[in-house]
Amino acid sequence: MQNFWNTVSKYPIFIAGTILGVLLNAIKPLAPLFKKPVTAIALVGTFVAGFAFIAFTLRAMLGLT
Repeated sequence: MQNFWNTVSKYPIFIAGTILGVLLNAIKPLAPLFKKPVTAIALVGTFVAGFAFIAFTLRAMLGLT
């Protein structure tokens, strides 16, 4: 039974590592765009707009006020 819990306890570490790896690989190509002010502002605006879109969509779907 102890072997089972040792195996199960490794899953959160694996999931966290996988998510971190995906995020780092997604952000890496965007890093050079932050060197120019115009593209940096556009990229930040895109992130804010995407976050707002997701937040408003979830609020509407869940019926939150």
